Amino acid sequence: MAEEWIIRVQGKEYGPVDVETLREWKTEGRLLPTNEARRADVDLWTSAADIPGLFESDDIGAGRLAEAPLQTRRSLAQILIETVRIYQKGFLQFVGLTLLTLLPSVSSQLTGALIGTTPNVNVDLRTLAAGAFGFCMLVLTIVLWPVYLAGIQILTAQLAAGRRTGFLTVLNEVVRYWPRVAGLCLFVYGVFFLLTVFAFGIAVMLITTPPSLFSALLALALLAFQVWLFGRFFINVLFWQQFAVLENARALDSLRESKNLARSGRDLPWFQRPMWRGAFIASIWFAFVLAVTAGPEWSTLSRYFHELTTSQDPQALLQTLTTTSKSQAFNLAGFLLGIIQTLLRPLLGIAFVLLYLDSKIDIEQ
Repeated sequence: MAEEWIIRVQGKEYGPVDVETLREWKTEGRLLPTNEARRADVDLWTSAADIPGLFESDDIGAGRLAEAPLQTRRSLAQILIETVRIYQKGFLQFVGLTLLTLLPSVSSQLTGALIGTTPNVNVDLRTLAAGAFGFCMLVLTIVLWPVYLAGIQILTAQLAAGRRTGFLTVLNEVVRYWPRVAGLCLFVYGVFFLLTVFAFGIAVMLITTPPSLFSALLALALLAFQVWLFGRFFINVLFWQQFAVLENARALDSLRESKNLARSGRDLPWFQRPMWRGAFIASIWFAFVLAVTAGPEWSTLSRYFHELTTSQDPQALLQTLTTTSKSQAFNLAGFLLGIIQTLLRPLLGIAFVLLYLDSKIDIEQ
């Protein structure tokens, strides 16, 4: 007689049913690996992920994602090549994840550009509605960002392990990670924002303080301290997304394990250690983003730099920069390049998942 199982979801029990019925529930998205389950003749509750033959072939539950994607250690060049291969293999799914944040973001930008480029804009009902719509799209982009991050982790781990999974299945699994990933996003991005504000404050101090040897040395010391803080924090959170999703670790555990993994490999040459490989991968991406962003805005940036180096009056400088920014028209070339950059952004997430899996091999060996 075939084994029959009982499933418990939010306190309600369903069954007993056989494994074939459970497979149908899984395909329909009604059954997740984390749902409680037990055999009909046994009172011990476990999880649906432990049911033999149900999730082994395509399980994307926490903990199983990091088990067997890579069997041999790869060079950095191989990681980059594998990144492109995985992106091509799951192109439509990665684009689908990207569109979750791209579409509301583009809607918000276009709405803001429409309001900003309309001459003699009067505050009427239509303007208020457009502004409210743009703000709602911005909020939606922020809300969907954790879904995007977690989806990249799960989809990459599946493809790296040679398994394929449906887009809706990935989304169904991602939802349960949203609270943890969202909380970590607030913390990690919040710290980076504060470090950026700190650097901006140093720049303002240089502009507003009369030039002297003491002020120059103080600014250099503060800048060096800011760079040290930024680099140290970057290393500590190098793998927080992977531990939060692929290992299903709690928020504090994700940060702690991320730091430990990033600082591992001390017996390896420095260029083979996780933190240096991660820094190199991030540098490639940031250089690409800088080229895409600065290219269409080069003339404007040159004007800003000229004003910054020639103006003697800080208040007049700020007024000039503000007037220049308001007078700029909508940059179509920059907008299209920004979309291309966003569509290619999963490459960064894929590379870090592969680097994480590769670094785990070193620890296990």
